[in-house]
Amino acid sequence: MKLLSVVGARPQFIKAAVISRAIADLNAAAGDKGHVADVIVHTGQHYDTTMSQVFFDELSIPDPVHNLEVSGGTHGEMTGRMLERLEAVIIEESPDWVLVHGDTNSTLAGALAATKLHVPLAHVESGLRSYNRRMPEEINRIVTDSIADLLFVPTEQARSNLLSEGVPGERIIPVGDVMFDATKFYAPLAEQRSAVRATHGLESGNYVLATVHRAENTDDPARLKQIVMGLSRLSEENTVVLPLHPRTRLALEAAGLLDDVGSSLLLIEPVGYLEMLDLERNARVIATDSGGVQKEAYFAGVGCVTLRDETEWVELVEAGVNVLAGADADRIVAAAEQLRQVDPEPGLYGDGQAGEKVVSALVEVTRQRKRC
Repeated sequence: MKLLSVVGARPQFIKAAVISRAIADLNAAAGDKGHVADVIVHTGQHYDTTMSQVFFDELSIPDPVHNLEVSGGTHGEMTGRMLERLEAVIIEESPDWVLVHGDTNSTLAGALAATKLHVPLAHVESGLRSYNRRMPEEINRIVTDSIADLLFVPTEQARSNLLSEGVPGERIIPVGDVMFDATKFYAPLAEQRSAVRATHGLESGNYVLATVHRAENTDDPARLKQIVMGLSRLSEENTVVLPLHPRTRLALEAAGLLDDVGSSLLLIEPVGYLEMLDLERNARVIATDSGGVQKEAYFAGVGCVTLRDETEWVELVEAGVNVLAGADADRIVAAAEQLRQVDPEPGLYGDGQAGEKVVSALVEVTRQRKRC
Protein backbone atom coordinates (compact mmCIF):
# COMPACT_ATOMS: atom_id res chain seq x y z
CA MET A 1 0.00 0.00 0.00
CA LYS A 2 1.23 3.45 -0.86
CA LEU A 3 0.12 6.35 1.31
CA LEU A 4 0.64 9.95 0.22
CA SER A 5 0.59 12.21 3.30
CA VAL A 6 0.04 15.93 2.77
CA VAL A 7 1.47 18.23 5.46
CA GLY A 8 2.23 21.92 5.63
CA ALA A 9 1.92 23.35 9.14
CA ARG A 10 3.25 22.69 12.64
CA PRO A 11 0.38 20.53 13.95
CA GLN A 12 0.48 18.39 10.81
CA PHE A 13 4.18 17.68 11.23
CA ILE A 14 3.48 16.32 14.72
CA LYS A 15 0.59 14.16 13.45
CA ALA A 16 2.74 12.94 10.54
CA ALA A 17 5.38 11.82 13.03
CA VAL A 18 2.80 9.62 14.77
CA ILE A 19 1.61 8.08 11.50
CA SER A 20 5.17 7.54 10.25
CA ARG A 21 6.14 5.77 13.48
CA ALA A 22 3.05 3.54 13.26
CA ILE A 23 3.92 2.66 9.65
CA ALA A 24 7.52 1.84 10.61
CA ASP A 25 6.29 -0.45 13.42
CA LEU A 26 3.82 -2.19 11.11
CA ASN A 27 6.45 -2.73 8.42
CA ALA A 28 8.90 -4.12 10.97
CA ALA A 29 6.30 -6.54 12.28
CA ALA A 30 5.11 -7.61 8.81
CA GLY A 31 8.54 -8.45 7.45
CA ASP A 32 8.13 -9.85 3.95
CA LYS A 33 4.36 -10.16 4.31
CA GLY A 34 3.58 -6.59 3.41
CA HIS A 35 4.88 -3.06 3.19
CA VAL A 36 3.33 0.37 3.56
CA ALA A 37 5.10 3.15 1.68
CA ASP A 38 4.79 6.59 3.26
CA VAL A 39 5.29 9.38 0.73
CA ILE A 40 5.32 12.72 2.57
CA VAL A 41 4.49 15.87 0.62
CA HIS A 42 5.31 19.20 2.28
CA THR A 43 3.26 22.00 0.73
CA GLY A 44 5.55 24.69 2.16
CA GLN A 45 2.78 26.47 4.10
CA HIS A 46 5.13 26.74 7.09
CA TYR A 47 8.53 26.90 5.49
CA ASP A 48 11.18 28.42 7.76
CA THR A 49 13.44 26.60 10.21
CA THR A 50 11.54 27.54 13.38
CA MET A 51 8.10 26.67 12.00
CA SER A 52 9.02 23.64 9.86
CA GLN A 53 12.45 21.99 9.67
CA VAL A 54 12.95 21.81 13.44
CA PHE A 55 9.91 19.53 13.71
CA PHE A 56 11.23 17.12 11.09
CA ASP A 57 14.62 17.05 12.82
CA GLU A 58 13.59 16.55 16.44
CA LEU A 59 10.64 14.20 15.76
CA SER A 60 12.63 12.03 13.31
CA ILE A 61 10.05 12.45 10.58
CA PRO A 62 11.22 11.09 7.21
CA ASP A 63 12.24 13.87 4.87
CA PRO A 64 9.49 14.94 2.47
CA VAL A 65 9.69 13.22 -0.89
CA HIS A 66 8.16 16.34 -2.45
CA ASN A 67 8.38 19.94 -1.26
CA LEU A 68 5.97 22.17 -3.15
CA GLU A 69 7.36 25.44 -1.69
CA VAL A 70 3.97 27.15 -1.67
CA SER A 71 3.69 29.85 0.99
CA GLY A 72 2.28 33.35 1.35
CA GLY A 73 -0.57 34.98 -0.52
CA THR A 74 -4.29 34.99 0.16
CA HIS A 75 -6.15 31.85 1.21
CA GLY A 76 -7.45 31.35 -2.31
CA GLU A 77 -4.11 31.99 -3.98
CA MET A 78 -2.25 29.64 -1.61
CA THR A 79 -4.81 26.86 -1.89
CA GLY A 80 -4.95 27.15 -5.67
CA ARG A 81 -1.19 26.91 -6.10
CA MET A 82 -1.07 23.92 -3.76
CA LEU A 83 -3.89 22.22 -5.65
CA GLU A 84 -2.13 22.62 -8.98
CA ARG A 85 1.15 21.17 -7.70
CA LEU A 86 -0.47 18.40 -5.67
CA GLU A 87 -2.35 17.15 -8.73
CA ALA A 88 0.95 16.61 -10.51
CA VAL A 89 2.45 14.80 -7.52
CA ILE A 90 -0.56 12.51 -7.08
CA ILE A 91 -0.48 11.58 -10.77
CA GLU A 92 3.24 10.84 -10.52
CA GLU A 93 3.02 8.77 -7.32
CA SER A 94 -0.32 7.00 -7.98
CA PRO A 95 -1.00 6.30 -4.28
CA ASP A 96 -3.65 4.03 -2.82
CA TRP A 97 -4.64 6.80 -0.41
CA VAL A 98 -4.12 10.50 0.09
CA LEU A 99 -4.02 11.27 3.80
CA VAL A 100 -4.70 14.79 5.10
CA HIS A 101 -4.65 16.13 8.64
CA GLY A 102 -6.59 18.81 10.47
CA ASP A 103 -7.91 21.99 8.94
CA THR A 104 -5.31 24.08 7.10
CA ASN A 105 -5.14 25.24 3.49
CA SER A 106 -2.82 22.28 2.90
CA THR A 107 -5.61 19.99 4.13
CA LEU A 108 -8.15 21.48 1.74
CA ALA A 109 -5.79 21.45 -1.24
CA GLY A 110 -4.85 17.82 -0.63
CA ALA A 111 -8.50 16.83 -0.26
CA LEU A 112 -9.58 18.57 -3.49
CA ALA A 113 -6.64 17.23 -5.49
CA ALA A 114 -7.27 13.65 -4.40
CA THR A 115 -11.02 13.80 -5.02
CA LYS A 116 -10.72 15.35 -8.48
CA LEU A 117 -8.28 12.58 -9.45
CA HIS A 118 -10.53 9.88 -7.95
CA VAL A 119 -7.91 8.78 -5.44
CA PRO A 120 -9.32 7.61 -2.08
CA LEU A 121 -9.07 10.29 0.59
CA ALA A 122 -8.66 9.82 4.35
CA HIS A 123 -8.93 12.65 6.88
CA VAL A 124 -7.29 12.48 10.30
CA GLU A 125 -9.00 14.66 12.94
CA SER A 126 -12.37 14.68 11.22
CA GLY A 127 -15.63 15.97 12.59
CA LEU A 128 -14.47 18.99 14.55
CA ARG A 129 -16.79 21.99 14.44
CA SER A 130 -16.55 25.47 15.96
CA TYR A 131 -19.70 26.60 14.10
CA ASN A 132 -17.94 29.84 13.20
CA ARG A 133 -17.78 29.99 9.41
CA ARG A 134 -15.72 33.17 9.50
CA MET A 135 -12.79 30.94 10.46
CA PRO A 136 -11.05 29.63 7.34
CA GLU A 137 -10.25 26.46 9.29
CA GLU A 138 -13.96 25.73 9.72
CA ILE A 139 -14.58 25.85 5.98
CA ASN A 140 -11.56 23.63 5.36
CA ARG A 141 -12.90 21.05 7.84
CA ILE A 142 -16.41 21.01 6.44
CA VAL A 143 -15.34 20.66 2.81
CA THR A 144 -12.72 18.00 3.57
CA ASP A 145 -15.13 15.95 5.67
CA SER A 146 -17.80 16.13 2.99
CA ILE A 147 -15.58 14.51 0.35
CA ALA A 148 -13.37 12.15 2.37
CA ASP A 149 -13.81 8.39 1.96
CA LEU A 150 -12.62 7.62 5.49
CA LEU A 151 -13.00 9.99 8.43
CA PHE A 152 -10.85 9.29 11.47
CA VAL A 153 -12.49 11.00 14.45
CA PRO A 154 -10.71 11.85 17.72
CA THR A 155 -13.77 12.10 19.97
CA GLU A 156 -17.37 10.96 20.32
CA GLN A 157 -18.48 14.57 19.81
CA ALA A 158 -16.71 14.64 16.45
CA ARG A 159 -18.48 11.44 15.44
CA SER A 160 -21.84 12.90 16.47
CA ASN A 161 -21.17 16.04 14.45
CA LEU A 162 -20.59 14.02 11.29
CA LEU A 163 -23.63 11.80 11.82
CA SER A 164 -25.82 14.87 12.33
CA GLU A 165 -24.55 16.20 8.98
CA GLY A 166 -25.63 13.01 7.24
CA VAL A 167 -22.23 11.36 6.84
CA PRO A 168 -22.72 7.57 6.52
CA GLY A 169 -21.59 5.80 9.66
CA GLU A 170 -19.45 3.28 7.75
CA ARG A 171 -17.15 6.10 6.64
CA ILE A 172 -16.50 7.21 10.23
CA ILE A 173 -13.79 5.44 12.25
CA PRO A 174 -13.21 6.42 15.92
CA VAL A 175 -9.48 6.19 16.68
CA GLY A 176 -8.74 8.77 19.37
CA ASP A 177 -6.40 11.71 18.96
CA VAL A 178 -2.99 11.30 17.32
CA MET A 179 -1.79 14.32 19.30
CA PHE A 180 -2.32 12.28 22.47
CA ASP A 181 -0.12 9.57 20.97
CA ALA A 182 2.55 12.19 20.28
CA THR A 183 2.46 13.60 23.80
CA LYS A 184 2.74 10.16 25.40
CA PHE A 185 5.70 9.23 23.22
CA TYR A 186 7.64 12.50 23.20
CA ALA A 187 7.03 13.91 26.72
CA PRO A 188 9.87 11.91 28.35
CA LEU A 189 12.22 13.01 25.58
CA ALA A 190 11.14 16.63 26.05
CA GLU A 191 11.99 16.45 29.74
CA GLN A 192 15.47 15.15 28.95
CA ARG A 193 16.37 17.39 26.03
CA SER A 194 14.64 20.74 26.45
CA ALA A 195 16.73 23.57 27.89
CA VAL A 196 14.24 26.36 27.20
CA ARG A 197 13.20 26.89 30.84
CA ALA A 198 16.79 26.95 32.05
CA THR A 199 17.75 29.37 29.28
CA HIS A 200 15.07 31.85 30.35
CA GLY A 201 15.16 31.24 34.12
CA LEU A 202 11.61 29.85 34.32
CA GLU A 203 10.61 27.94 37.42
CA SER A 204 8.01 25.21 37.17
CA GLY A 205 4.54 26.48 38.11
CA ASN A 206 5.60 30.13 38.20
CA TYR A 207 4.87 31.34 34.68
CA VAL A 208 2.02 31.69 32.22
CA LEU A 209 2.58 30.31 28.73
CA ALA A 210 0.80 32.17 25.92
CA THR A 211 0.47 31.62 22.18
CA VAL A 212 -1.35 33.90 19.74
CA HIS A 213 -1.46 33.34 15.99
CA ARG A 214 -5.00 32.99 14.62
CA ALA A 215 -6.05 35.50 11.99
CA GLU A 216 -9.22 36.40 13.92
CA ASN A 217 -6.95 37.84 16.63
CA THR A 218 -3.88 39.03 14.74
CA ASP A 219 -5.84 40.73 11.96
CA ASP A 220 -8.16 42.62 14.32
CA PRO A 221 -6.27 45.40 16.15
CA ALA A 222 -9.01 45.78 18.76
CA ARG A 223 -8.95 42.08 19.65
CA LEU A 224 -5.17 42.00 19.63
CA LYS A 225 -5.00 44.99 21.98
CA GLN A 226 -7.42 43.37 24.45
CA ILE A 227 -5.38 40.16 24.46
CA VAL A 228 -2.18 42.12 25.04
CA MET A 229 -3.83 44.01 27.91
CA GLY A 230 -5.00 40.77 29.52
CA LEU A 231 -1.61 39.10 29.23
CA SER A 232 0.12 42.22 30.54
CA ARG A 233 -2.10 42.20 33.61
CA LEU A 234 -1.27 38.55 34.20
CA SER A 235 2.42 39.46 34.02
CA GLU A 236 2.04 41.56 37.18
CA GLU A 237 1.81 38.31 39.15
CA ASN A 238 3.72 35.79 37.03
CA THR A 239 6.09 35.92 34.10
CA VAL A 240 4.14 35.55 30.84
CA VAL A 241 6.13 33.73 28.17
CA LEU A 242 5.09 34.35 24.57
CA PRO A 243 6.85 32.41 21.77
CA LEU A 244 6.25 34.98 19.06
CA HIS A 245 4.73 33.65 15.85
CA PRO A 246 5.96 35.58 12.75
CA ARG A 247 2.38 36.64 11.88
CA THR A 248 1.84 37.94 15.41
CA ARG A 249 5.08 39.92 15.39
CA LEU A 250 4.03 41.68 12.19
CA ALA A 251 0.56 42.38 13.60
CA LEU A 252 1.96 43.81 16.84
CA GLU A 253 4.32 46.04 14.89
CA ALA A 254 1.51 47.26 12.64
CA ALA A 255 -0.70 48.01 15.65
CA GLY A 256 2.11 49.84 17.47
CA LEU A 257 1.98 47.32 20.33
CA LEU A 258 5.29 45.49 19.99
CA ASP A 259 7.26 47.76 22.36
CA ASP A 260 4.55 47.55 25.05
CA VAL A 261 4.42 43.78 24.73
CA GLY A 262 8.19 43.51 24.91
CA SER A 263 8.30 45.53 28.11
CA SER A 264 5.73 43.42 29.98
CA LEU A 265 6.01 39.91 28.51
CA LEU A 266 8.93 37.58 27.96
CA LEU A 267 9.09 37.32 24.17
CA ILE A 268 11.01 34.35 22.81
CA GLU A 269 11.49 32.92 19.34
CA PRO A 270 9.11 30.16 18.19
CA VAL A 271 10.10 26.86 19.79
CA GLY A 272 10.17 23.29 18.58
CA TYR A 273 7.72 20.63 19.67
CA LEU A 274 9.86 19.19 22.46
CA GLU A 275 10.52 22.62 23.94
CA MET A 276 6.82 23.45 23.71
CA LEU A 277 5.87 20.27 25.52
CA ASP A 278 8.27 21.13 28.31
CA LEU A 279 6.94 24.68 28.58
CA GLU A 280 3.35 23.42 28.66
CA ARG A 281 3.94 20.75 31.29
CA ASN A 282 5.54 23.21 33.69
CA ALA A 283 3.29 26.27 33.21
CA ARG A 284 0.89 27.51 35.90
CA VAL A 285 -1.71 28.17 33.22
CA ILE A 286 -1.76 28.39 29.42
CA ALA A 287 -3.46 31.11 27.35
CA THR A 288 -3.82 30.31 23.66
CA ASP A 289 -5.88 30.62 20.51
CA SER A 290 -4.41 27.37 19.13
CA GLY A 291 -6.56 24.28 18.85
CA GLY A 292 -3.62 21.94 19.33
CA VAL A 293 -2.27 23.74 22.38
CA GLN A 294 -5.68 23.52 24.05
CA LYS A 295 -5.40 19.74 23.91
CA GLU A 296 -1.73 19.73 24.89
CA ALA A 297 -2.65 21.75 27.98
CA TYR A 298 -5.16 19.03 28.91
CA PHE A 299 -2.58 16.30 28.31
CA ALA A 300 -0.19 18.21 30.59
CA GLY A 301 -2.81 18.63 33.33
CA VAL A 302 -2.64 22.43 33.04
CA GLY A 303 -5.64 24.76 32.83
CA CYS A 304 -6.20 26.56 29.54
CA VAL A 305 -7.57 30.04 28.84
CA THR A 306 -8.76 30.01 25.24
CA LEU A 307 -8.42 33.37 23.48
CA ARG A 308 -11.36 32.70 21.19
CA ASP A 309 -15.13 33.00 21.37
CA GLU A 310 -15.69 29.32 20.60
CA THR A 311 -13.71 26.10 20.36
CA GLU A 312 -13.94 22.88 18.42
CA TRP A 313 -12.74 21.05 21.56
CA VAL A 314 -16.01 21.50 23.47
CA GLU A 315 -15.39 18.54 25.76
CA LEU A 316 -12.54 20.45 27.42
CA VAL A 317 -14.87 23.32 28.30
CA GLU A 318 -17.47 20.87 29.60
CA ALA A 319 -14.79 19.19 31.74
CA GLY A 320 -13.93 22.56 33.33
CA VAL A 321 -10.27 22.56 32.28
CA ASN A 322 -10.69 25.10 29.48
CA VAL A 323 -12.35 28.51 29.77
CA LEU A 324 -13.38 30.57 26.73
CA ALA A 325 -12.23 34.12 27.38
CA GLY A 326 -12.43 35.54 23.87
CA ALA A 327 -10.44 38.71 23.34
CA ASP A 328 -11.47 40.42 26.56
CA ALA A 329 -8.80 41.49 29.05
CA ASP A 330 -11.04 41.15 32.12
CA ARG A 331 -12.23 37.67 31.11
CA ILE A 332 -8.67 36.55 30.38
CA VAL A 333 -7.51 37.56 33.86
CA ALA A 334 -10.58 36.05 35.57
CA ALA A 335 -10.22 32.77 33.66
CA ALA A 336 -6.56 32.45 34.60
CA GLU A 337 -7.48 32.91 38.26
CA GLN A 338 -10.31 30.36 37.95
CA LEU A 339 -7.92 27.76 36.54
CA ARG A 340 -5.39 27.80 39.37
CA GLN A 341 -6.56 24.27 40.20
CA VAL A 342 -7.67 21.79 37.54
CA ASP A 343 -8.55 18.13 37.80
CA PRO A 344 -8.49 16.78 34.23
CA GLU A 345 -11.05 14.15 33.37
CA PRO A 346 -9.17 11.15 31.94
CA GLY A 347 -9.83 9.39 28.67
CA LEU A 348 -11.29 12.16 26.52
CA TYR A 349 -8.98 11.46 23.58
CA GLY A 350 -8.55 7.71 23.37
CA ASP A 351 -5.90 5.30 24.56
CA GLY A 352 -2.78 6.66 22.84
CA GLN A 353 -2.99 4.15 19.96
CA ALA A 354 -4.64 6.38 17.36
CA GLY A 355 -1.75 6.20 14.89
CA GLU A 356 -1.77 2.40 14.84
CA LYS A 357 -5.56 2.39 14.37
CA VAL A 358 -5.37 4.81 11.42
CA VAL A 359 -2.72 2.76 9.61
CA SER A 360 -4.40 -0.58 10.35
CA ALA A 361 -7.74 0.69 9.04
CA LEU A 362 -6.17 1.99 5.83
CA VAL A 363 -4.40 -1.34 5.24
CA GLU A 364 -7.56 -3.35 5.89
CA VAL A 365 -9.80 -1.22 3.66
CA THR A 366 -7.17 -1.38 0.89
CA ARG A 367 -7.09 -5.20 1.12
CA GLN A 368 -10.87 -5.39 0.96
CA ARG A 369 -11.00 -3.16 -2.11
CA LYS A 370 -8.33 -5.15 -3.92
CA ARG A 371 -10.22 -8.41 -3.23
CA CYS A 372 -13.40 -7.01 -4.79
